[in-house]
Amino acid sequence: MPIIYQWRGDVESVEVNALHAEAFETAVTTEDEWDWRTLLAQHSLGWVTARDAGRLVGFVNVISDGRVHAWIQDTMVAAEVRTRGIGTQLVQMAREEAGRAGCEWLHVDFADHLEDFYYRACGFTPTSAGLIHLE
Repeated sequence: MPIIYQWRGDVESVEVNALHAEAFETAVTTEDEWDWRTLLAQHSLGWVTARDAGRLVGFVNVISDGRVHAWIQDTMVAAEVRTRGIGTQLVQMAREEAGRAGCEWLHVDFADHLEDFYYRACGFTPTSAGLIHLE
């Protein structure tokens, strides 16, 4: 069965929390769970889901300033389906939909080990950026 990608696909917080914990190698407890439906409704231009036989196996969030800039956040792919191009497809759909919404720029930040994925597979260009950890 093929992977089904959907812009603004329906999600349950419990499944996104589980995928997030796996993708970022963190534990999820009841106290740590995020209400993704509320977060997405309040802060996102949209998001892309990837489902395999109905199971959420990929997700990326697209945040916008409401004008020309959008950011992808929380690109996640389940471990057992990595290296199948799912992450690249998630980012490609995010790119297309952000462009349809009128955004001119799509930003991303990432850990160093993901450089090949974002630069080579997804077509991002290296830029200078800054970061402050706000604890």
